[in-house]
Amino acid sequence: MNTNKEEIHVVWFKRDMRLQDNEAIYNALEANKRVLFLYVFENSLLEDPHYDKRHWDFIKQSLADLNTDLKKYDTKVLCVQTEVVNTFNQLFNYYKINTVFSHQETGLLITYNRDKEFTRYCRNNSVNWVENNNNGVLRGLLNREDWFDKWDDFMYDSLIKNEYNAAKFISIEEITQLEKYFQIVDLKTPKHKYFQKGGTRTAWRYANTFFDKRHEKYMFNISKPALARESCSRLSPYIAWGNISIRQVFNEALRCKTATNKKHLGAFISRLRWQAHFIQKFEMEHTMENASINKGYQKLKKSISLEYQKAWEEGKTGFPLIDACMRCLTETGYLNFRMRAMLVSFFTHILWQPWQASSQHLSRLFLDFEPGIHFPQLQMNAGETGINLLRIYNPIKNSLEHDEDGTFIRKWIPELAHLETPFVHEPYLMTPLDQQFNNFELGVDYPNPIVEIKVARKKASDILWNMKKNTDVKKESERILKKHTLSNRDSLLNTD
Repeated sequence: MNTNKEEIHVVWFKRDMRLQDNEAIYNALEANKRVLFLYVFENSLLEDPHYDKRHWDFIKQSLADLNTDLKKYDTKVLCVQTEVVNTFNQLFNYYKINTVFSHQETGLLITYNRDKEFTRYCRNNSVNWVENNNNGVLRGLLNREDWFDKWDDFMYDSLIKNEYNAAKFISIEEITQLEKYFQIVDLKTPKHKYFQKGGTRTAWRYANTFFDKRHEKYMFNISKPALARESCSRLSPYIAWGNISIRQVFNEALRCKTATNKKHLGAFISRLRWQAHFIQKFEMEHTMENASINKGYQKLKKSISLEYQKAWEEGKTGFPLIDACMRCLTETGYLNFRMRAMLVSFFTHILWQPWQASSQHLSRLFLDFEPGIHFPQLQMNAGETGINLLRIYNPIKNSLEHDEDGTFIRKWIPELAHLETPFVHEPYLMTPLDQQFNNFELGVDYPNPIVEIKVARKKASDILWNMKKNTDVKKESERILKKHTLSNRDSLLNTD
């Protein structure tokens, strides 16, 4: 053990894996001590059911991308697998740690408890832990008065420019020596046909193609499951994991906005605001991870059907657009907003299952899983907030309107690809003669619908509209509106 230990600073990466517009790095470099970059693959999170290998591969790719840039400054990110406190206990054997810099994380209950434990650890070991604001989301708010104005101020503030110099960092050679005492994580990942690759370089390639050309049909195609894959920015995983900051994206959108594209880029900018709005809501209502934000809906009891849930998860419900969306999401990690909302609506309304039973399955599939967006939108689309417009999506209507020629369905449900377009949307309308002519057997080649949709929609609509009149629901709705003060603006998001 080194008895004359150097005093250093540590930058602990979480959901902020970028080198520019990163305040934690800026503050660490401003202090007059060498800096160690750290990422901890926490066993508790690796085992958490909200996460999937696709997330950890994306993170590994992001870290590898960081290391490519850091190599020129003779440093890299120390990537270890253990728990955070264990990591720092080990680091204390070789360095005296003055300050840990990171961004505030609006995460799962497990990360919230981890942060509380780390706060106690730092206090007991005389370590300063400086947490910076992340993307304009504020901690400790009691209400949302002037929040949008404050968020705008944050977005219009100057981007943070970090200057790098090899003398400011723990060297690659020293980190290599440190790695001998940790379980080190190999950052190599397998190639995948569909998943977006992590890293700031890839993030900017998506951003540049969107702002250069792809945004031109943004508002026209945003609701269409196939065309949205091209016309939407596809930046959500890079924002969720911090390869690029919202402020960087916001500034680039403003720079590129002109009189001819202001409708499309203006709509895109408004969705950046809503992204932060949802995370802010979750920051202030963390119980949303497990229970309805509107306590009046917590007495809504739904019967569990593992058969329904399994069919939904596997894309075998007998409703082609639902099944195509689930299979696409499973294979690619991406689905546009309207189709995500439809999947949740179908699960919670048509199948009449509790939204909690869909949460972990969806979080594992979304490559851009962001807790602060995930839980508020689950509850909004399940109709359990009391303040949002109740929407019970009709998958047949959406199929006919947004996948008119069945292109999306044919791609993801190949067993329907050879059918005429009307039957692609509604294969259950085929007569026995139609099935014989198409060499297709309903219930064998593709399942019959697992529920009668008209009956299910009416049941859900009747129950949920009646619940909006319930005294407890109305009282909670007033509380939510008073706390978040965005009632009129909330309803705007239902117009995708």
